[in-house]
Amino acid sequence: MSCPRCGGSQSERLVRARRPIVIGLYATGFLLVYTLTGALLHDLAEGVQRSLLPMWKLWVPVAVLVLAVALTIFRERQQVCDACNRPRPAWLWVPLDRVRSAEILAGSTTRRLFLRGLGAVGASLATAVGGLAAAVGRNKGWLPVANDFFMTEVEKTSPHPRAEWGEARVKSYRRLGRTNAMVSDISLGSGQINDVSVARKAIERGITYFDTAPDYSDTASEKVLGEAMKGQRDTIFLATKFCVADGHLPNDTPVPKIMEAVEASLRRLQTDHVDLIHIHSCDRVERLMAPNIHEAFDRLKQQGKVRFLGVSTHTPNLEEVANTAIDSGRFDVMMMAYHFGMWPSFGHILQKAKEHDVGIVAMKTLKGAKHTNLAQFRDEANVYSQAAFRWVLSNPAVSCLVISISTHQQIDEYLYASGTAPHAQDVALLERYDQLTAGDYCQPHCGVCLDSCAYQLPINDVLRYRMYFKDYGWQKEGMRLYAKLGTNASACIGCAAPCAHTCPIGVPIQDKMLDAHRFLTFPV
Repeated sequence: MSCPRCGGSQSERLVRARRPIVIGLYATGFLLVYTLTGALLHDLAEGVQRSLLPMWKLWVPVAVLVLAVALTIFRERQQVCDACNRPRPAWLWVPLDRVRSAEILAGSTTRRLFLRGLGAVGASLATAVGGLAAAVGRNKGWLPVANDFFMTEVEKTSPHPRAEWGEARVKSYRRLGRTNAMVSDISLGSGQINDVSVARKAIERGITYFDTAPDYSDTASEKVLGEAMKGQRDTIFLATKFCVADGHLPNDTPVPKIMEAVEASLRRLQTDHVDLIHIHSCDRVERLMAPNIHEAFDRLKQQGKVRFLGVSTHTPNLEEVANTAIDSGRFDVMMMAYHFGMWPSFGHILQKAKEHDVGIVAMKTLKGAKHTNLAQFRDEANVYSQAAFRWVLSNPAVSCLVISISTHQQIDEYLYASGTAPHAQDVALLERYDQLTAGDYCQPHCGVCLDSCAYQLPINDVLRYRMYFKDYGWQKEGMRLYAKLGTNASACIGCAAPCAHTCPIGVPIQDKMLDAHRFLTFPV
């Protein structure tokens, strides 16, 4: 075959893969990890049905990186022009046959191949790790959410129950927005319930709002509540989620499949309808307004199987999701994370919901109540849980709060706060707790301080690592993560501290950074 450029004769030779092609593959692999794998991580964090996660978003970048490694290690046998010494055009770069085994097995060639292999694997790992770090960075808003709501060990009940809590009952019922339902101010969340008698006692004590989901305890929560409600279904306002056992239904789930999932919930709950169904843990407007989900809801409502539509959100994009839900006019209820000291500038969302007659269900009301810090409040006249509940319910925009209840003691302790206004000592306890944890608790979705640092110090990460060291007992992990930071808090020594007054909850940033540096730096 003659050369397509100069017409000269061609012979087969072993040549290295074209360097621009290999570099292009590494760059493509990095971008695919950032875009595709980053999107996959978001789906995973949001709780999308695990069996339907698009795993090709992981395997495609891996395949590209593996190809880059292979082309770096191996040489190709190509047609090369004897006259102009140039291989075939780039679009014909694919090897014409395999590399001769004798050449690979030759000593010097083997050594070069081995060294090239090490370099290729190293380059691929560096690309993959860098891309994964960038993909995680795309979802960095989830990190404080995960820490605040999922990783923090909270104290759910007092270690010393009091006699006066016994037989406590619901003392107040509130209107749940335009549903017009009157629901107990303290309501039952069933994420960890496994005892039918606990749910039955909750009904006996006046709780009328039950919150559940198919992915709570692999559908066991719905089954427990179904048993508990027998003969008393009409007294309960029942809420569940658009879910299956292994997660939330994706946006493009066919309408019949969505309806089948809800009908499966009805069978487990032993009822012919649920009062409220949520789009659960929603972080994206496109999921909030997914046409298939809304069409399924409308059909189910026409059939009398659901009554009202809601959304639950405690995610990085909470404010946009909440505003869109209210403005759409489609949502009757919003279940939102809300506790003392959280989002001090968030009151306008609650007020807007009230003005549009959208019911607000508060959740995550105990988050931040770490065991180590609450140990200093054991002798208080009021326990942290009751103080926290009274504060949340003091906001007239809140219709009720949902708290996970799985024991008889929790019913006694929690319902003791029902229908009572916050006392001065309640607020003092909560304020003292916040003062104690100032700097350990970095509120989610904030980041106000970050742009003020001339050294681009990740202040929120430093505070989290300090918390790992001081509060969780994870000293080695805190120090390990801190050591990996490109810029650490040593930059704060002698700094003019432009960050000093940027924190909306008054964290003394420079002092906490220097304190963190003392604890987290490996001794020399």
